[in-house]
Amino acid sequence: MPLRDLLIRIAKTYDSKLGTSNEVPAQVLLREVKDLTDLPLPVDFVASGHGGQGTAASTPWIGVFDPEINKEPQEGLYLAYIFDAQLTSVTLTLQQGVTKLSEEYTPAKLRRELQRRVKHLRAGIQPELARQWRYVPVFGSKQDRPRAYEAGSVAARRYEIASLPAEQTLAEDLQVAALLLRDAAASQRIWLQTPESDEPFVYVNEGHGPAADPLDGFHPNDSSDYYVHIKGGRHRRERWHEELIKDFGLHVVTRGYTPITQGMYPRDLVLRRPLAEGQRAWLVEGKVVKRGNATKAVREAVGQLLEYSYYWHEKLGEPKPHLIALFTEDVGHYTQYLEDHGIASIWRTGDEDWAGSSLAASWDLTAGA
Repeated sequence: MPLRDLLIRIAKTYDSKLGTSNEVPAQVLLREVKDLTDLPLPVDFVASGHGGQGTAASTPWIGVFDPEINKEPQEGLYLAYIFDAQLTSVTLTLQQGVTKLSEEYTPAKLRRELQRRVKHLRAGIQPELARQWRYVPVFGSKQDRPRAYEAGSVAARRYEIASLPAEQTLAEDLQVAALLLRDAAASQRIWLQTPESDEPFVYVNEGHGPAADPLDGFHPNDSSDYYVHIKGGRHRRERWHEELIKDFGLHVVTRGYTPITQGMYPRDLVLRRPLAEGQRAWLVEGKVVKRGNATKAVREAVGQLLEYSYYWHEKLGEPKPHLIALFTEDVGHYTQYLEDHGIASIWRTGDEDWAGSSLAASWDLTAGA
């Protein structure tokens, strides 16, 4: 079922007075959302419908989750299509989970805490997108939960049911919301899980362009192991990804490129080259091939390169960038797959050596496969 049809059907059939039993068509439809296969979800995202438990919700909603960030709405960050109490509009919102927090705060204090957190989370969102998604939801309910949803919204876009945009527009908006979710999640990790002072973990979000010193804008994250404090103890994490980006950035300088990380997040790395045709940049997405699983690494690299190219370059009026998928090891037959989609692949062959596809070699980034 297309997303547009799903939203319209829920708006037309939902009635909180009918309860939550399996005899209520709208409740059945909401429960079936998790099994729908034709919703325009971002790669690897999942969805689920919610109409209340025991007591029907006054504002039904559909959650959209990135499993790498969060799988449940009780806490953390996720996306949601939340209907207003009159069922005349639905809002796509980047939401904070409120269930766990509601155990710690009274309703009024919960709303204040959520609004306080919104300021931190919005700081991690690209400013132009933050302006475009600054709508503050109003769901028209006096109940505590919908009011908490209003306070917990980090970014949002409202649609009138009577004039829902086309499926393609809804799909594009959802892709942008997925980028906002990842930005906010990174901001949350920094804010809530700050490492000790001698173990820096900082994403910078300042504008920066190529400078005379080719490494002036290149500030990769520390590639040493680091620790974060989360519930349950102090956990050690290895920074293979950061080491990959750092070493490749130093390599491309020897090939006449300027590597830039500062101000590029959520992109891993952007390369510039003096007098490059059309001032096109090279967009790099780095992936660690874990336990030989090249399929997962390639799939994630393709999805992120296409998203970032579109939303962080083309939609902002820049020329479409060249695309590079960077790996910790050879991805085998996927090299040709990536080439067929206009994506160069580059991988490590030693501590300081790199190999790559023919497209990478044509850009003088490697000597070829």
